[in-house]
Amino acid sequence: METDTVTMIRVETDEQLKTLAEKANIVWHEFFPCILTGGQIDYMVEKFQSYDAMKNQMKNDGYEYYFITADDKILGYTGIKKEEERLFLSKLYLLKENRGKGYASEAFKFLINYCKENDLKSIYLTVNKQNEHTIAVYKQKGFEVIDTQVADIGNGYVMDDYIMELKLGGNHEN
Repeated sequence: METDTVTMIRVETDEQLKTLAEKANIVWHEFFPCILTGGQIDYMVEKFQSYDAMKNQMKNDGYEYYFITADDKILGYTGIKKEEERLFLSKLYLLKENRGKGYASEAFKFLINYCKENDLKSIYLTVNKQNEHTIAVYKQKGFEVIDTQVADIGNGYVMDDYIMELKLGGNHEN
């Protein structure tokens, strides 16, 4: 595996948040056309991944965003929310040219350490049921499907997802 040293940089400034929104727009339009319509991608980016949406999530909902970087280059990003005993992994995306190079595994190490430092017992996420490759990656990391959900997100669109969870033990390594 030829990964450079990966650094996670917390998004804190307005300028960083603007860059994050730009990267989110790129990633979503690279990745999701195989499972979502262009209209739904645009709608979901505006509703969940735009500058205003993420600023609100950080200010009011307890979300934290981190750039996944190597050699001062942004490879992708993750969005998380600490809950009582578990971590909600809201987003983990890599730009197209950075996929398949081990960077997601490095991000997972960060997330697992974050959980240990904050005494969280598991990581959970939602993933589109049609997103077979990503589901396989999460299963390889030890995640299990624990439920399903269909969420009406407005404008005639729904998110039809699996809820997956990774339980963390005392010496858990992934």
